[in-house]
Amino acid sequence: MPASARRRLKPARTSDRVTRSLRALERTASTSRVLNLIAIEAEGGHKPEYLQAPLFKNRVLNTALIVKHRVRHDDIYLFEEARATATKIIIPFDRKDLSLGGQSVFVGQRGWTNLLIDACNGAGESARDLSVLRMIDQLPSLDPFLLREHLRRQGVFAAPCYFALSPADVDAMQGFVAMEIARLIALAYRDLGGVGEIHATRMVEALLATDVDGRLEPLRETLVLEGDSFKEGVFSWKGFLYYKWTLESLWPRLAEVAAEIGRLAIRGERDPETGRYLEDARRRLQGGVLVERNAILRTLKVYDDAFEGLVENNNPRAFREFLLRAPELFLSLGERVGAISHISSYWRYRFPSGETLTASVEEALDIFMDFEAGLSVPLPD
Repeated sequence: MPASARRRLKPARTSDRVTRSLRALERTASTSRVLNLIAIEAEGGHKPEYLQAPLFKNRVLNTALIVKHRVRHDDIYLFEEARATATKIIIPFDRKDLSLGGQSVFVGQRGWTNLLIDACNGAGESARDLSVLRMIDQLPSLDPFLLREHLRRQGVFAAPCYFALSPADVDAMQGFVAMEIARLIALAYRDLGGVGEIHATRMVEALLATDVDGRLEPLRETLVLEGDSFKEGVFSWKGFLYYKWTLESLWPRLAEVAAEIGRLAIRGERDPETGRYLEDARRRLQGGVLVERNAILRTLKVYDDAFEGLVENNNPRAFREFLLRAPELFLSLGERVGAISHISSYWRYRFPSGETLTASVEEALDIFMDFEAGLSVPLPD
């Protein structure tokens, strides 16, 4: 790589505040924030689907980490326009030892395409890979259900292994999913004279796993699905469980943030037009968050009603048909969840709990405009 390009690539070592420990990022990162292509290769690189339908054609890029990253003050100069979040590509120096750090580049920073091509040794189908990165950068998060549907609609069909939940999220979801599907587990195992804890545990583990295997056979029989249709149904079901689990903890945080937006003290002089915008934006954001919440709940109710019909009315047909149609809902659902999650997480990052709620006029404008742009529903006047 030319020395000039290497100087412009930002090192991602343990001193970097975002990736101060790539090893820890690999272990604990949430699915919606990190796409760990190193782990995906380690787990599924031997599978025919991985070789036949890679996410990226360039092998260096296809074994990188992709991170949805809050743009900090020392990153702003890299971009032509101000932005609150960006898609960061981290190329480790050694894929087997992430503690050694790596090099990183943001999608959309000045000269990013040449920097990335050089970092990836200029091999592979760079035009196609760069196009996929631009698609990913359009999304508010990396949640696999939103990501897959977004890529599929633009003609990119990658192997299923790229759309798995992270180990950290799978561990955290176990208890929630067990409660959500307890009645269905009882239904699937009704012919065995009761459900033991071991059956429930195996069913939950299988449902959250990357691959669909024989442990889900009782569920397949209950839904009367075969082959790829069953795999698609399980993927859709897992998506709704993921969103419900995410929102369980997000709702109370979002309510706190909405209240704090109303209490934010904005210091500094402003002209009348700016003052009106800031006050109107507070009200619009608080109302917009509520509208987004209601839209999300309406979509989730479609799932809840279909599931209720399955377990209460023994109607597998309606639930089966719902699951097979469900991916079309992931685009709007994932974008809405990603937008409100961004509002909650960025606000709490900027204003930690218990600290004074104050911001300059310029900063308040940036925050409010960013939040308003991310909401997918028309904001109330």
